[in-house]
Amino acid sequence: MSTSWRIVNGRIIDPANKIDRIGDLVIKDGLIADAAQPVAADLPVIDAAGCWVVPGLIDMHVHLREPGEEYKEDIVSGALAAASGGFTAVACMPNTKPVNDNATVTAVIMARAAEAAARVYPVGAISLGSEGHQLAEFGEMKAAGIVAVTDDGRPVRDSQLMRRALEYASDFGLPVISHSEEASLSTGVMNEGPVSTQLGLKGIPTAAEAIMVYREIALAEFTGAHVHIAHVSTAMSIDLIRAAKARGVRVTAETAPHYFTLTDEAVIGYDTNTKMNPPLRSAADRAAIRAALADGTLDAIATDHAPHSILEKELEFDAAANGIIGLETALPLGLALVRDGLLDAGQLVRLMSTNPATILGVTGGNLNQGAPADITLIDPQQEFVYAADQIVSKSRNTPFLGWSMQGRAVLTMMGGIIRHSLLA
Repeated sequence: MSTSWRIVNGRIIDPANKIDRIGDLVIKDGLIADAAQPVAADLPVIDAAGCWVVPGLIDMHVHLREPGEEYKEDIVSGALAAASGGFTAVACMPNTKPVNDNATVTAVIMARAAEAAARVYPVGAISLGSEGHQLAEFGEMKAAGIVAVTDDGRPVRDSQLMRRALEYASDFGLPVISHSEEASLSTGVMNEGPVSTQLGLKGIPTAAEAIMVYREIALAEFTGAHVHIAHVSTAMSIDLIRAAKARGVRVTAETAPHYFTLTDEAVIGYDTNTKMNPPLRSAADRAAIRAALADGTLDAIATDHAPHSILEKELEFDAAANGIIGLETALPLGLALVRDGLLDAGQLVRLMSTNPATILGVTGGNLNQGAPADITLIDPQQEFVYAADQIVSKSRNTPFLGWSMQGRAVLTMMGGIIRHSLLA
């Protein structure tokens, strides 16, 4: 299995090094080499004409369901789906069974990750069992391999506990990822508004998210610690984050492709593949999310890849599980923003690779000489229909089935090893 290559004729886009040019990239023994130096004549060649050559994409928010719910997804299948979508690394949330709230569970995830087609970075729980009562042992989990902490899937209701989490995590250089949701307001199943009224479904107001975003910003400002806001969905949250950044608060934030692509009108018809938390919001919220990606208020695009079987999704809307898969559709949906003129190519790469690497403090996000050859080749023009028989994930819960899409990863390489290829 070769780990040495010469990638030629591609558009090399590396925002970390302010590179955007047509050129060649040389990989030697799994590391990025100096393309100006002589290379062996027999080095295998990958012709990237018409493609972007970018640092491997990094998804900082996925649910791989292992341990405990492997029938939905497991680390190996999730990593294969990631590679198919152009991701060379993912950060997996701790709401597994058992919860990743200790070094033993972290070690199990790391052991499985050694077999995976993408780098897998575990995220540890903030509290034991993610129950919000007692802090988990951050130091022990970091020694075992975690890169951040969160109770994702559950908000941390206790403000004192969240303060202590920020202070404790700061001691270990770990970002705290907030699932920002005021639980007492979040008893509905979709966005509260005219569509929820029309459908007769109980709504979740935008204030439910914004109230907790405000709290997290206030605590980050008070403690000086870094807080990262997950899956931002509302204009109100965007305003708060933008103002906090202007004051110098250590806050970063992500959104997901469904929030800049769909609105709550997608719920019409009661398709449970449009049910997620936070819910799809209004057109005004979507416009605010898109603007925040363009102006840098939002730092990352993450999928919140949440696989579920038909057992959890083919139910009445009220009873169905929240969440959709996203690893295989994030890139084409992101590329649509480039075609719309909202982002340029470098901005998209920064949102999907450079910034996630920086926020998490992990390998990747650049094409530095000597760095591991984690590389994605993107054909921005390739058209395809996203069909069920193409899905690599174990689960099929997505509202994008049957969509005609443009742009996809045609090759994904991790450490010089090709993990996914659509090239002839």
